[in-house]
Amino acid sequence: MARIDEEALAEAYNRALALEKAGEFDAAALAYQDVLAIDPEDHGGAAVRLAAMGRGETPPRAPDAYVETLFDQHAEDFEDILVEQLGYAVPMMVRQKLQSLSLGPFKRMLDLGCGTGLTGAALRDMAADITGIDLSENMVEITHEKDIYETLYVAEVEDFLEDNDDEAFDLITATDVLPYLGALEPLFFGSAENMVEGAILAFSSEAMAEDDAHDLPYKVGPHQRFMHKESYIRERLAATGFEILDIEEINVRMQDGAPSPGHLVIARKRKDNF
Repeated sequence: MARIDEEALAEAYNRALALEKAGEFDAAALAYQDVLAIDPEDHGGAAVRLAAMGRGETPPRAPDAYVETLFDQHAEDFEDILVEQLGYAVPMMVRQKLQSLSLGPFKRMLDLGCGTGLTGAALRDMAADITGIDLSENMVEITHEKDIYETLYVAEVEDFLEDNDDEAFDLITATDVLPYLGALEPLFFGSAENMVEGAILAFSSEAMAEDDAHDLPYKVGPHQRFMHKESYIRERLAATGFEILDIEEINVRMQDGAPSPGHLVIARKRKDNF
């Protein structure tokens, strides 16, 4: 990989960000193109910012370099920001929903995008063996110190699901993963491929209005996070071999003082699947 001119990149990114915040979106878009020219791997997430402004195509997922950089930078204060400042409580919502549906205990759980282990901790007594996956090495290092998971990997979620040859799982969780993915087929299909018959998939998403006229059933929202239509989630789950057990409207987190509406979804791998 060619060495990035960090000084030029910082200047271009700061200029683009200033223009975006000033509402000068056309000029900001040109500046973000300069950013991408300097840094094609897109550590700063220029592609998702362009999409959020309506000045670029919606990517199928956030760039790996961007997600890795974002979470590596915030690993140390991640839980304070997410739980204390943004009111994030999805892991406990998953626990309560699984219990209300009388699901579990589980033999093998896979926690996709495990972060600092919030979901693993919430479900620790419901699964005999837990594997965690995260793209951020810094996050995984922090999680390792907590001794919650039997196994931890540094990997991109979709890549791991495609390449994994470990024993199949009877529970897969993906809390706060969909906001970094647009197209959901790779996630759902990959999960199904790594599950035993009747296994449970539990995940959260941020809601996109059904009447949104965007040309795709998902988009990058104003906070650079992907939003999905409920109809798209239902369609893709059915197409990849799942039956939905429960979909609940939830507040995923607070953002700029306002709730971020979303969904908590519990699905089961159909016994006739694959």
